[in-house]
Amino acid sequence: MKRLLLLTAFLLTNLSWAQVKVVYHLSEGIPQASRAIGNIRNHLNADPSVKIVVVTHGLGIDFLLDGATNQMDQPFAGSIGELAGRGVEFRVCNNTLTTRKLSKDRVVMEASVVPSGVAEVARLQAKDGFVYLRP
Repeated sequence: MKRLLLLTAFLLTNLSWAQVKVVYHLSEGIPQASRAIGNIRNHLNADPSVKIVVVTHGLGIDFLLDGATNQMDQPFAGSIGELAGRGVEFRVCNNTLTTRKLSKDRVVMEASVVPSGVAEVARLQAKDGFVYLRP
């Protein structure tokens, strides 16, 4: 019994030190991306140690294309660079690029291309323990 209590205490102590990992899922276009950037900044301000991965597909990739601007015609480039500098990772769906006949060269340098956005979201949740958020 004493061993069980010690093991439980050890596990609870170590779980409290575990890094929170979050996947932000974007598929709806520029307005959703604008909301997400604000959410991510607030999230990082509240918990600077959080690991954030932004996975995009469909219209969600649009803000990660070179020259993309928000609804007020302001470029996303500065916000993307700032968040990447704070450790945020951006991932773009290759299936979407292929379907939309967009070259990988159009994707901003801070983002990486993954084979499938939805498969990436599922993998991060199921295998890597990420919490799912959809702004």
